[in-house]
Amino acid sequence: MRIVFAGTPDTALPSLQRLIDSPRHDVAAVLTRPDAASGRRGTPQPSPVAQLALDHGIPVLRPAQPNAPEAVAELAEIAPECCPVVAYGALLRDALLAVPPHGWVNLHFSLLPAWRGAAPVQAAIAAGDEVTGATTFRIEPELDAGPVYGVTTETIRPDDTAGELLARLAVSGAELLAATLDGIADGALHAVPQPLDGVSYAPKISVDDARVRWDLPAAVIERRIRAVTPNPGSWTMIGDLRVRVGLVGLADDGPEGLSPGDIRVDRRHVWVGTGSVPVRLGQIQPPGKKFMDAADWARGARLDASVRAS
Repeated sequence: MRIVFAGTPDTALPSLQRLIDSPRHDVAAVLTRPDAASGRRGTPQPSPVAQLALDHGIPVLRPAQPNAPEAVAELAEIAPECCPVVAYGALLRDALLAVPPHGWVNLHFSLLPAWRGAAPVQAAIAAGDEVTGATTFRIEPELDAGPVYGVTTETIRPDDTAGELLARLAVSGAELLAATLDGIADGALHAVPQPLDGVSYAPKISVDDARVRWDLPAAVIERRIRAVTPNPGSWTMIGDLRVRVGLVGLADDGPEGLSPGDIRVDRRHVWVGTGSVPVRLGQIQPPGKKFMDAADWARGARLDASVRAS
């Protein structure tokens, strides 16, 4: 089947490579976001998907406005039969959706209708879900609400960060996407409407959302930190210093009497009070420095006893 693959970040690379390697599909072109500034000099660089396509000699489309008439016409000239999508990063309007006869097939990293939106993996971890997965569905105007072709499931491990879980889903999801396109090409696979019950949403996580709220229970804080690791990364204020916060530990032997945000430093650990029991800080990243052991940093910083996390 003749396809145009739409995607942008590293997450999309396993799917693109899987389809490039497939003898059943012809990747006629790739649609991705425009080159973005990178590095200290801010030199524009192609997206990971664009670079992989270029490495394979595949034409790359990088419209700033993918729904503009000229971008729609360019896609129509390529005449794809289907357009698979993995984390492209832009909304697709009716004119663009109408180009391929088999539509646009999105690989979404949740078990729809749960966690529609931009941050499904992060939302699943933060909510304490034990199982998540990936879903292929036909894109329609309503956000992530189109009919489903197939699913694959993935257990969320107790220590999973969003980055680790997403990396596994990107690989298993690539197989699901390839199988979905095979079924569409054979005429053997038909999309089924999503159930009306169980709809939840996972909006994009901002930097402000990643600030640690020490008044929450310790278990919730621990999950939320894993959910925003590595991006955008959790952070807090310690006194008037803004620091990045690495993963935290839950333990039964923490000091007693700490209110939310209170800090206690002993010979081996840095403890912070929460809305339930204290958590043990693992690593801290002060401004302009690399992550370091929280206890080592605290000893060097010589924190005043009145300094709190907020």
